[in-house]
Amino acid sequence: MIKVILLGSGNVATHLFQAFSKVDEIEVVQVFSRTVSKDFPETLQTSDFSKIVEADVYIICVSDNAISSVSSQLQFENRLVVHTSGSSDLNALDSKNNKGVFYPLQTFTKNKAVDFSEIPICLEAESVSDYTVLEKVAKTISKKVIAISGEQRKALHVSAVFVCNFTNHLYAIGNTICIENNIPFEILQPLIKETAQKIQSLSPSEAQTGPAVRNDQKTIEKHIDFLTNENLKEIYKILTKSIQNG
Repeated sequence: MIKVILLGSGNVATHLFQAFSKVDEIEVVQVFSRTVSKDFPETLQTSDFSKIVEADVYIICVSDNAISSVSSQLQFENRLVVHTSGSSDLNALDSKNNKGVFYPLQTFTKNKAVDFSEIPICLEAESVSDYTVLEKVAKTISKKVIAISGEQRKALHVSAVFVCNFTNHLYAIGNTICIENNIPFEILQPLIKETAQKIQSLSPSEAQTGPAVRNDQKTIEKHIDFLTNENLKEIYKILTKSIQNG
């Protein structure tokens, strides 16, 4: 049995707790939370650094700018402490403990269930022995465990922002345009699904369609003229130029 402590009570911590709770090999012995959270048993929670108990792995699940603060306040040494950030390197963690990264590559929302077995977990550690422990933990909940360097993880995180966060923002723009023109956004959902499914068998560049890739200037100009918001006009022009430049 591998004993794990989660430090944080946000989306990542909540989903990790739910995933670990379903396997026999992991015991979450404590959750550190500034305030009592309904997402974890109250008996497991503490808000006092001095009351954090001993475990095999301490997983810090907080915002990037809080990682250093949390790790520096831990009142023990020479234990395995990891963070779950895609963009922060090992040096964000205090050097008094063994450092590592346990990065699940997924977008998490508390009330939206995910299948953790399909989520890639990217690992990094300072030693082979620490990596082995993290690998054992990761493999209890995921079929896709990958060793990735700090630089690779940063590149992966930037890529994830493009394919997830920016794409979702474009969905929001499309939704706004639909609302303004009394069109249900649901009409676009089959198109969204097909676009996502195509890249299972084609590269993104091969799957690209639309007026930009066809160099259909008449349609492009009609679209720009239709948009009244100058910010959206600029976004449309930038994305069109990016597609055409390949």
